[in-house]
Amino acid sequence: MEKKVFGIVLAGGEGKRLMPLTADRAKPAVPFGGAYRLIDFAISNLINSDLRKIVVLTQYKSHSLDRHLSQVWRMSNMLNSYVTSVPAQQRTGKHWFAGSADAIFQSLNLVADEKPDIVVVVGADHVYRMDFSDMIQAHIESGARATVAGIRQPLELADQFGVIEEDETKDGFIKAFHEKPADASDFVVAPGEVLASMGNYVFDADALVEAVIADNSLEGSSHDMGGDIIPWFVERGEAAMYDLKHNTVPGATERDKYYWRDVGTIESFFDAHMDLISALPIFNLYNREWPIYTQIVNAPPAKFTRDAWGRAADVNEAIVGSGSVVQGASIVRSVVAPWCVIDAGATVSDAILFDFVHVGAGAVVRRAIIDKDVELGPGVQVGVDHDLDRSRGFSISASGIVTVPKGTKIFQ
Repeated sequence: MEKKVFGIVLAGGEGKRLMPLTADRAKPAVPFGGAYRLIDFAISNLINSDLRKIVVLTQYKSHSLDRHLSQVWRMSNMLNSYVTSVPAQQRTGKHWFAGSADAIFQSLNLVADEKPDIVVVVGADHVYRMDFSDMIQAHIESGARATVAGIRQPLELADQFGVIEEDETKDGFIKAFHEKPADASDFVVAPGEVLASMGNYVFDADALVEAVIADNSLEGSSHDMGGDIIPWFVERGEAAMYDLKHNTVPGATERDKYYWRDVGTIESFFDAHMDLISALPIFNLYNREWPIYTQIVNAPPAKFTRDAWGRAADVNEAIVGSGSVVQGASIVRSVVAPWCVIDAGATVSDAILFDFVHVGAGAVVRRAIIDKDVELGPGVQVGVDHDLDRSRGFSISASGIVTVPKGTKIFQ
């Protein structure tokens, strides 16, 4: 008999490290790649893996996220399929979600209603492709009650992840789970590589219910899936690991098949965009066999024209969204969302522009993230003089990425 599988997407994160992009929206609702929201990657992977009953647990500043889910992720009622957002409801007391595990504990009514055999739990703020059906099958065959998806990362980056230590006496099971270890040399799975948790889990439904109920009454728990629930299963010898290297996604290339990015900081968010734009991108958005679904923009195609002086638009290593107009301007190594206007003589390089950005004639945008509804007047420069950028109130990352908040208007 086929197992009944239920999907839970954890989308309640505040996203403080992505400020100011999360000043007015939940982290999973942050635009990405010129067309998507971050949450589209998690849901697309679940849908492509044939999951048809998915709930998205939301909390902070969730209006734009809820609106996106309701407009984009409408499934067929005829087949009893759905993707639906579920806000924090204070079902267990007058308090909000205290952590990812508490979010599931407070939403156990959803599991009770569906009565699944298997529950897949994923985060909402990573960029990747993954066929969860293969991981589910591996989980069932292992006999484990919980399975953690892992991806191989360089040993020197181990202090940025939860690291999985394999049980050498029990093939495929986890001996210990180490949260951001300073020294992970004893946990390598191959020379110079550790297996880092991807924040994706498969559980026997009854085991997940038991675990979050036990965690809820545990004094001192942080109520976190990675920090508390997975170690609970590890201590009982019931947690298996699933190495992404065993996962096969249709249409994936050798270059991008193991791609996974945690885009929780301005630096990683920017770098993930730069991964999209080369001729042979590290992450390929154009895989038609495993599409990333999102809202279809009702807009004309992007247009590139000469300016009044006859200068042609120069666009290289760039993604430009529908409805955008580029008039004799230069766009290099950048991602431009729909409905942007780049006027004559302007230069946009190593930049990310969200929807409805207007870059005036002769303006310069360099190594910057420009949130939606921003207007940069003629000759305005962003990312050129950091002292000037700071005086305008813009945040600047350690590597010099300038972020311009939503709705900003700058004129000389």
